[in-house]
Amino acid sequence: MEGTVDGFRYGAVTPVAAYLMACLGGALGLRCIVRTLLSNQSWKAGWLALGAASIGCGIWTMHFIAMIGFQVVETRIRYNAGLTVLSLAVAIVVVGIGVFIVGYRGASTLNLSFAGVITGLGVAAMHYLGMAALHLNGTIRYDATAVALSVVIAIVAATAALWAAVTIRGFMTSLGASLIMGVAVTGMHYTGMSAVSVHVHSWTGGSWAGDSPTSLLLPMLLGPVIFLLLAGVVVMFDPLLVLGDGDWNRSSASAESNTEQPDSLFENQEGRVVHARAPQDPQWAAPHSPHR
Repeated sequence: MEGTVDGFRYGAVTPVAAYLMACLGGALGLRCIVRTLLSNQSWKAGWLALGAASIGCGIWTMHFIAMIGFQVVETRIRYNAGLTVLSLAVAIVVVGIGVFIVGYRGASTLNLSFAGVITGLGVAAMHYLGMAALHLNGTIRYDATAVALSVVIAIVAATAALWAAVTIRGFMTSLGASLIMGVAVTGMHYTGMSAVSVHVHSWTGGSWAGDSPTSLLLPMLLGPVIFLLLAGVVVMFDPLLVLGDGDWNRSSASAESNTEQPDSLFENQEGRVVHARAPQDPQWAAPHSPHR
C-alpha cells in the first residue's frame, strides 16, 4: 500500500532551522573566499578549503535537519551511518572542487559553468545519497520530473553561489547573497522531497538495520554545527574581513609609514621621491642666530 509521507512532522521548526544552517554555511563560505580576493598574501588554499568545508557542512546540515521532520506514518525510519557520513564527505569534496576552480582559474563564463555543474551535481548526489541511507519497511520511489527539477535547481544555485563568491565583496551584499543561497539550497531539498513516494510492504514482522533519526542524526549534526561555529569565530576575528579591503590597506600603509624611515629629500635615480631623516651629528644642528 502507499505510505503517508510527511516532511513537516514538527511543523515549521525543521524547515526554518534547516534554512538558517544553509545560510550560515553559505555566509561563512562566501566570506572565506572573499578573504583570498582581498589579500594576495593570505594562505589561499587554506581559506578556500575552509570556505568549501563551511558551505558543504551547511548544505549537509540543512538536509539532515530537514530530514528529522520527515516521516512515513505507517513505518519506522532508520539510517545507515556509513552512507550518512559518506554524503557529508561528498558535499564537502564537490563544493571544494567548484571553489578551487573559480578560486585559481578565475570567474570566466566557462569556468563558472563547469564548476557550477560539478558542484550542483555533487549537491544533488549528496541529497540522494542521504536518501539512500534511509531504511524503512517499504520501497522509496521518485517522480522523475521532480528529481530533474531538483538537480537543475542545485546546478543554478551552485553556479550563483560561486559567482557571488568571486564577485561580491561587501559584508552586507555577501549576507544578502547567503540568504538567497539558503533559499535556493533549501528549495532544492524540498523539491527533491516532493518527488518521494513510499510503497509500504504488507508484512510488519522482523526488523531492519540502522539507527533512528534521533539516535544518529542529532549526535552527527553536532560535529558540523560546532565546525561552523568555530569557522564563524575565525571569520569574525580576521582583521581583513572585519575592516574591509579599503580600511585594511589604509591601516597597513599607516603601519608601514610608522616603521619605515625616509632616506632622502631628493629624487632618486628611478625618479621616485623618497624622504630621509637629517643626520643626528651635533654639527648639523641649525646654527644660532648671530648676536647683535
